[in-house]
Amino acid sequence: MTKIENVLYTGKTRTTGGRDGASRSSDGHLDIRLSPPGSTGSGTNPEQLFAAGWSACFIGAMGKAAAVLKVRLPSDVAVDAEVDLGTTDGAYFLQARLNVSLPGIPADIAQALVEKAHQTCPYSKATRGNIDVVINVV
Repeated sequence: MTKIENVLYTGKTRTTGGRDGASRSSDGHLDIRLSPPGSTGSGTNPEQLFAAGWSACFIGAMGKAAAVLKVRLPSDVAVDAEVDLGTTDGAYFLQARLNVSLPGIPADIAQALVEKAHQTCPYSKATRGNIDVVINVV
């Protein structure tokens, strides 16, 4: 396991009520209701939050990769993240797909950007070897 030498940021939240509760960040910028996936509740769920965080981080990692490869990311770059919650043998697991849109970038360069980003993105590192992940250039 890699130990962080220099902490750049710490996100802090307090959650009450679990999947049927609420989460609020220490700075108040995040203040949301939570609802179980597929319920009629008005809140979001941890899978959506994870998908949002990972896709945002992945775009940042592609920006770093683009700088190394001397490529300019298009302004309309997008990542559609899908995080599944499911069971196997009665135990809960996650799996994910990242569908990456890089309009105007040749397919071979887009693939190189995505592969490099997947190696450097902290969310990709955290999930590597732990959950099934598929990354598609669309």
